[in-house]
Amino acid sequence: MKKVLFIDRDGTLIVEPPVTEQVDSFEQLEFLPRVIQNLSFIRHKLDYDFVIVSNQDGLGSPEYPLERFNAINDLMLRVFRTEGVEFDEVYFDPHRSSENHPNRKPGTGMLQKFIAGNGSEYDLAGSYVIGDRITDIQLAHNLGCKGILIAQNGSSDECREWLQESNLESDCALIAEGWDDIAAFLFAGDRRAEVTRTTKETDIHIALDLDGSGRCDISTGLGFFDHMLEQIGKHSGMDLTIHVKGDLNVDEHHTIEDTGIALGECIAKALGNKRGIGRYGFCLPMDDCLCQVALDFSGRPWLVWDAEFHREKVGDMPTEMFLHFFKSFSDAAKINLNIKAEGDNEHHKIEGIFKALARSLKMAINRDIHHFELPSSKGML
Repeated sequence: MKKVLFIDRDGTLIVEPPVTEQVDSFEQLEFLPRVIQNLSFIRHKLDYDFVIVSNQDGLGSPEYPLERFNAINDLMLRVFRTEGVEFDEVYFDPHRSSENHPNRKPGTGMLQKFIAGNGSEYDLAGSYVIGDRITDIQLAHNLGCKGILIAQNGSSDECREWLQESNLESDCALIAEGWDDIAAFLFAGDRRAEVTRTTKETDIHIALDLDGSGRCDISTGLGFFDHMLEQIGKHSGMDLTIHVKGDLNVDEHHTIEDTGIALGECIAKALGNKRGIGRYGFCLPMDDCLCQVALDFSGRPWLVWDAEFHREKVGDMPTEMFLHFFKSFSDAAKINLNIKAEGDNEHHKIEGIFKALARSLKMAINRDIHHFELPSSKGML
């Protein structure tokens, strides 16, 4: 069965004018950054039909004549065609928003041939609607596929708020910053993972998205530990949820150790086959301190620790547990981790280490789908 990318036009393929919201002159025709390159890549590397689905308010009216629209749209299609991007179907709905016409997105009136039960040969569950508005995600829901929302009209967090308010969060597979994100998602898949680790000492749930925006929801029962784990999410760009219930009535050891193990397992799981990643990753100053974290997703765990602490605790976290956390993390993630910190302020020193780890992770997990190879001469990591 065929899979389809239902693609909005204005704001998704070409830039939508901020005032008129309609491209009605050749001077206004501007392509979104890297859309042509990435659509060409998707067209030649993957097996999707391309279908344009767009609302064009008042198309055919005296204010928005069909002849002018066709001339500009034909030029757009010719530009795509010269780069090997062919659209299999094109659908434009002219009805104004107040009319609530079934052909108008999020209505599916124009797309009946794709819907199961109508003799359709299309795999809608494996298809996507790509657009820049909530109506595009609503269309995905109505078609029975998933949506990809381009966040150019707001931040990723704002887009998530729109989705939550509209009860459409589960219908959106990706909030993308641009077409590089979309191509990477479609070609190599998303990099999300969840790990639940339950023992007699701790109950831990971790969920992360390596290609997120740094959102964190962290609760371990240890305030300073929460603050440090938030540095990992915020400065690596991954979305990170960590919920821990540990035997803090005994002491902090099991909570910190098991969190390190579960977090390492979750990152390793999200990385998958590691194809296209940078693999290596950072030196970071923080006030009086210089913190260096170098890592390698080699598949061979090792920790080199060169940091001394002269306080028993920082906040509610024992300083002896810092080394133990990173050892547990490196073992579970199967990474070579080299950590060094110099300075006088203990808080700055450990926070600098966590931030440097996050930045090192960001470098190492960065993925290049156009060079989608395993970064190893051995042929395995």
